[in-house]
Amino acid sequence: MEGDGFDARKWEDLDLDVLVTIFQKFNILELTSGIGHVCKSWRYAVCDPLLWKTLDFSMLTSNFIKIPLEPYVYVDRRSDKQLTKLLKIALNLSCGNATMMPAWNRIKETGICKAISMWKDLESLTMPSIADPSCFMEEISKHCKKFSELKIMGVCDIEFVQSLVQYVPNLKVLSLRCSILYKDALLLVLNGLMNLEVLNISHSLIVEGPPPPAPIKVVEELDESILEKGSRLREFLTCMNDSCIMCQRMKMDEGLMRWYRYEKGLWKEDEVSSLAI
Repeated sequence: MEGDGFDARKWEDLDLDVLVTIFQKFNILELTSGIGHVCKSWRYAVCDPLLWKTLDFSMLTSNFIKIPLEPYVYVDRRSDKQLTKLLKIALNLSCGNATMMPAWNRIKETGICKAISMWKDLESLTMPSIADPSCFMEEISKHCKKFSELKIMGVCDIEFVQSLVQYVPNLKVLSLRCSILYKDALLLVLNGLMNLEVLNISHSLIVEGPPPPAPIKVVEELDESILEKGSRLREFLTCMNDSCIMCQRMKMDEGLMRWYRYEKGLWKEDEVSSLAI
């Protein structure tokens, strides 16, 4: 302070590295709240690639109801508008530097495809199951040449894996933990993704048979053919243990994990360290 032997410094006079370090503590809501309009220094700092390597929408809330027909989920208009606004601001500030984008409750296909087309450096993605996987993976194939890691939570069927084999054959890491995993889809993963190094199917409910409403059979133990194919991978992570809490929860929830019932942020955990958020 003046008169006390101290020189007063303004926030905009802070070194950019210091500002970036401070802004790294902010979540996406805070980063997109308008802090880039404070002054030029703050604008430069908030556009730093370090702040946009991971875009985490998990703190957002969505008002929605499930319906039996397409689009299968009806989302309150305010929720959609909020997400669209955040995506636009994040795209602008990140300048295409995002490398990981964790899940949010729901993102429209058009919105996420538009985002992917601009994130050239996208390497890793965590999200729920995809309604139209071929369209989605085709966008990644076109625009994200560095893409190598994927985590899906929901349902993994043959259609989904076929899209992976067709559009992202160089995928290195795949996590299907806590998902409904069809046995034929698992076999296609092991046979079709020849560059895969790490596969995590821990706590998944592995089933065989046609899709619902036809009856399905839950696989209680992996057979030797699957284990043999999985042995070629650097890591093949499995857990089908009745004493495991996560496996118990999957069975109790009939394969569709009710994450809201359990510990906050539990869905972010993963046995693959690079996918643990």
